[in-house]
Amino acid sequence: MPDPNYPKEFLRLLKPRLPEMLSTVQRLVLAESPSLEKAPADRCCDTLAAEWRKRGAHVQRIAKKQRGDQLLVTWWPEKSRPIGQFLVLGHYDTVHSSGTLAKMPFRVSGGKAYGPGVFDMKAGLVQALFALETLQQTNAPLARRLVFLWTSDEEIGSDASRKLIETEARRSDAVFVLEPSLGPKGLIKTARKGVGEAEIIVHGRASHAGLAPQEGINAIHELARQLQRVQAWNDLRRGVTVNADVIEGGTRVNVIAERARAVLDLRALRVADMRRVERRLHALRPILHGAKLEVRGGFNRAPLERKFSATLFAKAKSLAAQMGLPLGECTAGGGSDGNLTAALGIPTLDGLGAVGHGAHSANEHILINTMPVRAALLAALLLNS
Repeated sequence: MPDPNYPKEFLRLLKPRLPEMLSTVQRLVLAESPSLEKAPADRCCDTLAAEWRKRGAHVQRIAKKQRGDQLLVTWWPEKSRPIGQFLVLGHYDTVHSSGTLAKMPFRVSGGKAYGPGVFDMKAGLVQALFALETLQQTNAPLARRLVFLWTSDEEIGSDASRKLIETEARRSDAVFVLEPSLGPKGLIKTARKGVGEAEIIVHGRASHAGLAPQEGINAIHELARQLQRVQAWNDLRRGVTVNADVIEGGTRVNVIAERARAVLDLRALRVADMRRVERRLHALRPILHGAKLEVRGGFNRAPLERKFSATLFAKAKSLAAQMGLPLGECTAGGGSDGNLTAALGIPTLDGLGAVGHGAHSANEHILINTMPVRAALLAALLLNS
């Protein structure tokens, strides 16, 4: 059984290291890493890999043709015989394109650090780095191997990394996700909505809108009726939302529209609701005589239901209390790679990364003084869960 004084000791050791943590964050932020640009992403991967090698971890670099490479980092004490593993999951890609630093430079002001990707989620990666270093420094009696997986395409759907994420998750007893926390209190994300995208395509029949309107089948009119159906499925109380956010149709103002399409954003808090929405989508039938429907897509990330995070959150809250810190939780409307691991039934705790605000915006920043606290919490979880 780990010494109950470890959480306090981790925090005591990490607080003086805040300047080092901040300088490491700066190096990562200055290494721009847009999801869709392989060359700069790979340069950031070089920087990240070097930091982990300095700590004596085993770093495996997994090459990708069109995306930045992925890093699989493993560590355990030399003389230990780990039983099982914990997976710490994060991404180093950002939504910011190359050159963003010119108009959004890394800077420190008023206890905050600003820069592209600093909050989502390079500061979280640095917190993990220093959490490992503290575990090493204290010779903490780890029972499990630690696996850190840093991917390069989370911001664009994790298509290239999903298989690896799921493979490592299946080997793990728990998954800790370093996505940013919520709000200035650093709320942990114990539930996330499932997310998906669907497309409704209507095929009608073109005709002259003035000379022979009766011979046409207006695809836009059919689509409008279908969207009225879909709108009725929204249930904010249950966390179900279906929104038509892209719509296209028709060719000319005097031609009955032969084709129309809508792209839907799908979200649900429960797996049962996710499946219900998908069933209803694919059961849609035409309303106008002669119209034809195609429905494509569905959910690509199942919800992270709270039942998969409740035990881990209770542990995190207890460990935070040992350090004299309150810890709250929240539900997030967006998905993360934690949705993928929870869908496999693996206990998953999300939102363990940086405290700050403004992800994906020009105001993106972290609260600097929270970094040692979050690193200490992660170290304590890896030791005590």
